[in-house]
Amino acid sequence: MSLIQYYGTGKRKNAIARVYLRPGKGDITLVVNKRLRPFADYFSLESLRYAIRQPLMITEMENKFDIFLRVEGGGVRGQAEAIRLGIARALVEFNRELKGVLRKANLITRDARVKERKKYGLLAARKAPQYHKR
Repeated sequence: MSLIQYYGTGKRKNAIARVYLRPGKGDITLVVNKRLRPFADYFSLESLRYAIRQPLMITEMENKFDIFLRVEGGGVRGQAEAIRLGIARALVEFNRELKGVLRKANLITRDARVKERKKYGLLAARKAPQYHKR
């Protein structure tokens, strides 16, 4: 018996999320940095849990899939946004017709903004030492 699952990868800042959708009743298994974590406890803010479930709610697939999430790196918000992108991509793999709906909600596009690197001679990426005449 082969396991039916749909895969999507999401990235945001330094966070990388691997998302597996399997037919089921809506259970979410979360592994963060190789440690099993309870979903509701790890994402304690309701806004983060809403952001993660957004692709499922828009496509009305909330209770049709069990979700297995493997996330590494980044902070909690970056991880949540990476998971959201991964779920959206996995849903597109499940059904190509959902791509238009997800694109209209701006869930397919990867947010490419990352932290700018520090430059030599400066205190941070753009912060310069205080100027003085003498």
